[in-house]
Amino acid sequence: MCRPGIVGDVTLDQLLPEWHFRERHRRLTNAPVSALMTAAEQVTWSEVPVMGVLMGIRSAGRLRRARDHRIVDDMAAAGFTVLARSDYELVLAALGRPWAARAGQPPQLRGQADPAGFFAAFTAPGWAKMAMNFRASEGELTTETRVLLTDQKSFRAFRRYWLLIRPFSGLIRRQWLVAVARRASRGAV
Repeated sequence: MCRPGIVGDVTLDQLLPEWHFRERHRRLTNAPVSALMTAAEQVTWSEVPVMGVLMGIRSAGRLRRARDHRIVDDMAAAGFTVLARSDYELVLAALGRPWAARAGQPPQLRGQADPAGFFAAFTAPGWAKMAMNFRASEGELTTETRVLLTDQKSFRAFRRYWLLIRPFSGLIRRQWLVAVARRASRGAV
């Protein structure tokens, strides 16, 4: 079942079927799929403290967050938009230049008549198309992050950036999965 306002049949595979960089993580869990999907949107910064620290460093303090704020909501400040929700998958995406301290204003997905279609069709040079998901199935919760660069110059810049941040990105994703599974298992959703 889809939530109002979001296309439910769009998946990460449809939004970004090809990528240059990708990471995937999984966590086994006994929590029901519906509880996992609700928890994925409800987890707060206090439940993933390493993420708060690393994102604070990454944003040089520009990303404002309160410990009790939902992470997914606050990711909107970094340009991420929820593009799809279904009973088993949540997909967020953004356009940006994460390798640049002053990247300029990226095209915003929020406010587009069809944000998912705009993201999928976007090809302007100089940008990264970034998408991540949470997907739940019986006994398992996964997250996948994909990045597609729109030109070779951006590819080279992102590759250098990825070499630096990849271990920290993986740590954040693994801890986020733990927090989602914990929240869903204890019924705090």
